[in-house]
Amino acid sequence: MLNVSKIDLPNKLRIVTVPMKSTETVTIMIMIKAGSRYEVQSIRGISHFLEHMFFKGGERYETPRAVAEAIDSVGGIFNAFTGNQFVAYFIKVAKEHTETAFDVLSDMLLNAKFNEEGLNRERGVVLEEYKMIHDDPKRLVDDEFEAMLIGNHPLGWSTIGLPKVIKSLQRKDFVEYRDKLYTAPNIVVSVAGNIEPSEVKKLTAKYLPCKKSAKVSKAIPYHPGKLKKKIKIIYKATKQAHLILGVPTFGAFSPHKYTAKLLAAVLGGGMSSRLFTSVRERHGLAYYVYGSWMDYADVGYLMAKAGVDKSRIDLAIHTILDEFKFFITEKVSDEELKKAKEFVIGHLILGLEDSSEVAYEYGSQELLYDEIDTLADKKRKIQAVTAEQIQELAKNIFKDNAWHLIVIGPYKDSKRFAKLLK
Repeated sequence: MLNVSKIDLPNKLRIVTVPMKSTETVTIMIMIKAGSRYEVQSIRGISHFLEHMFFKGGERYETPRAVAEAIDSVGGIFNAFTGNQFVAYFIKVAKEHTETAFDVLSDMLLNAKFNEEGLNRERGVVLEEYKMIHDDPKRLVDDEFEAMLIGNHPLGWSTIGLPKVIKSLQRKDFVEYRDKLYTAPNIVVSVAGNIEPSEVKKLTAKYLPCKKSAKVSKAIPYHPGKLKKKIKIIYKATKQAHLILGVPTFGAFSPHKYTAKLLAAVLGGGMSSRLFTSVRERHGLAYYVYGSWMDYADVGYLMAKAGVDKSRIDLAIHTILDEFKFFITEKVSDEELKKAKEFVIGHLILGLEDSSEVAYEYGSQELLYDEIDTLADKKRKIQAVTAEQIQELAKNIFKDNAWHLIVIGPYKDSKRFAKLLK
């Protein structure tokens, strides 16, 4: 059983520590409310671009090479990621090098130079990343589906941003954005591994002496509206069609979140799921196919995703729709529900074997929701879900006018796909 320790520093910075005596490693993850949903059109993509810039050097580690060597020299793992709701920077090291990791992360975030030469060089890197995403239909279909389902709202924007904005951002934009959002109340330091909370508190106070501030990230509110488009076809001369079919649901604060998780698990979680069995094993239509429920704080969606035979995409969509509609007409069997519960709980447990996953799991909960559900809390809520609740949820969300479909492949006529959804 993992014990989670929470400490609020006087400057409002929060610390989450999860001691794990079974490992010889420590993961330090610094998480900030500064994702794409805090952007406006004129700086669209700055959250991600700024993440890149923090690796370009500070005062103690002055160059990108010096930053990298500091962690490479102790065999550590070093990375960062930008999401729609937050940004995170993390280092995983052997426990004896924990202070080095704090030192490097501190210098990156507090002393970044944002010099013009480094900025212009990294601008080219980010633009190449944009091209890479748009050359990869399996990745691009995710961004395009969210943009269509959520609408023209920062929460639905791709974190990579727009080329014209990437080309226009200047040093002052990065400094202003960092000073506005990278403040103590918007930061959670999440540490998991072979370390005690008292040591984490001491190192955090030493290396992250953020000024006391009342500035809390204010995300642009999301209010579901009537969307103009529910089917989008992106023409690409691909050898395989990539699609997502799904419906909007609710956010992470909903009491129905665990019902949605289990519905998604029965639908497309694992190689014995309904989607995998019907789309891949029975019809041989796809290599990858799965279902999932995605949740942000105030909106979510349940979807099926697949890469299918482009000549048999109509059959693939029909088959996926049939699996969705199963939940309306029939209750999940006791056996299938039990399997889904064990599948979801098992994945939670496996994730908590690694200090990086533990730091992410508990740190993100504290950052986004100001509270933490332990493994025991989650297991209890999962086990409480009934087949009746899953069917009731399906009836509420799987409606004819709710379907959203995006397809990337060698197609130009959206009308043929509209007919499939009726």
